[in-house]
Amino acid sequence: MLRTLTIRDFVIVDAIELEFARGFSVFTGETGAGKSILIDALALALGGRGDPSVVREGAAKADVSADFTATPEVQAWLEEHEFADEHGGVLLRRVIDNAGRSKAYINGSAATAGQLREVGEMLVDIHGQHAHQSLMKADAQRQLLDSQAGLLDQAREVAAAHRTWRALARQREQFEQDARNVLLERERLEWQVAELQKLSVKPGEWAEISTEHSRLSHAAALIGGAQEALGVISESESPILSQLSSITQKLGKLVDVDTALKPVLDALEPAQIQLQEAVYALNDYLGRVELDPARLQEVEERLEAIHSSARKFHVQPDELPEEYRKLSEQLKQLADASDLDALRAQEDKLQAAYLSQAQKLSKARAKAATALGEAVTAAMQDLSMAGGRFEIALNVGEPAAYGLEQVEFLVAGHAGVAPRALAKVASGGELARISLAISVIASAATTVPTLIFDEVDSGIGGAVAEVVGRLLKRLGQERQVLCVTHLPQVASQANQHYQVKKRSEGGKTLSDIDGLDAKARVEEIARMLGGLEITATTRKHARELLAS
Repeated sequence: MLRTLTIRDFVIVDAIELEFARGFSVFTGETGAGKSILIDALALALGGRGDPSVVREGAAKADVSADFTATPEVQAWLEEHEFADEHGGVLLRRVIDNAGRSKAYINGSAATAGQLREVGEMLVDIHGQHAHQSLMKADAQRQLLDSQAGLLDQAREVAAAHRTWRALARQREQFEQDARNVLLERERLEWQVAELQKLSVKPGEWAEISTEHSRLSHAAALIGGAQEALGVISESESPILSQLSSITQKLGKLVDVDTALKPVLDALEPAQIQLQEAVYALNDYLGRVELDPARLQEVEERLEAIHSSARKFHVQPDELPEEYRKLSEQLKQLADASDLDALRAQEDKLQAAYLSQAQKLSKARAKAATALGEAVTAAMQDLSMAGGRFEIALNVGEPAAYGLEQVEFLVAGHAGVAPRALAKVASGGELARISLAISVIASAATTVPTLIFDEVDSGIGGAVAEVVGRLLKRLGQERQVLCVTHLPQVASQANQHYQVKKRSEGGKTLSDIDGLDAKARVEEIARMLGGLEITATTRKHARELLAS
């Protein structure tokens, strides 16, 4: 869950540090006080887009930090990406300066905005105040269904299969239009592959032959050096090995007289053994190294041939085997492409693979659509839409990246009417209630520990608002729920209540946030009920709401 949120110089916030608890928390305040700015700041820390406009006027940079407890899934991600913290938490930080430069950090280590988004999706689910507007779009409806049903990975696989199929189809169409260019390209690749095949450079050969060349070109110096070392150690008139052996024998006798020489003797005996090992190694080396001018010439010719080809193909010598592999693969693909019948057969195969995956996705969507439709219908009954019905139609269309069907949300506002497209029949209030029902149901299905609702209750009032508050409070029993609201019926249900206020300082408007105690909550709920003028009646009503 979200433990603390620290904001500095963000829009109209100069410096705020908030601590959060489990359960259901609300943020209230007058219009324009900056309630949604909190959500925007948190979204920035979660990897959202940032620009210089978020920096408070007169400040050098905006700085937002969000500290969370880490779930096992998040902890595994942190360890995999080497961001793990010994305290078992996850601190996300984002800095935007007034030139638009962005910096991101995870647990104090530099990260990318993409990494913030990746881990943020496992920590927080934000439902914005304009969520109901997106429900009018077919893409958003399909995305919501796939997300709710856990089909996003499957949908991505279908999209990938569609791209592969259509790419080959375009290749086949291009080939039919421009067969001559394909033939010329094939001839060019055949020549390049044949030249590299003739050279036949093996992986790692450049390093090996370079080492061999160095050894052969310095053979005389290597032999001379090894022989000199062997002579000094064991074959000169007074070799080191013999002298050391003599010293060791003398000290061995003297140790009996004075044991203080024992450490010296213990140090010399291993040295004698190591020198003898060096003699064996030098003799073995001299037995293998020899002057070989003929081999040296062969190696030099091979080096020149490899180096010449590398220049011709504009790669490094050790990259020639990989270049051969790539060109061979291109030639194979082009050879396949040059056979129109083979190309059409491959296209049919890829189309069949796409259709198979898309049909499986369609079956899964149909099952999920029924379940989500029933769940939203049940929620509608509690939101003053008794007899209303929500359905999800899967309209078969042309094969596309998203699958074989268009997803369409249908709604009947009351009993006795057939469901019609959501955009055509739902009023603003109905649309807001349906959006809220979907948001709550979708959130209940996810494993994300922190849920945020940013004025998703707009367009709702009266008894429905009280039901909404109860829904969010019930959700808060299992997750951490943060909600920006303007409804007293919702705010009164919260476990924690924060008030957002504006103040003027030095001719500038700033935003403050305070956690409210029981007395302050009565005053804020009363303000929400009665406006600026708070009376004894509105206070009484506020206390009744809080008590209920």
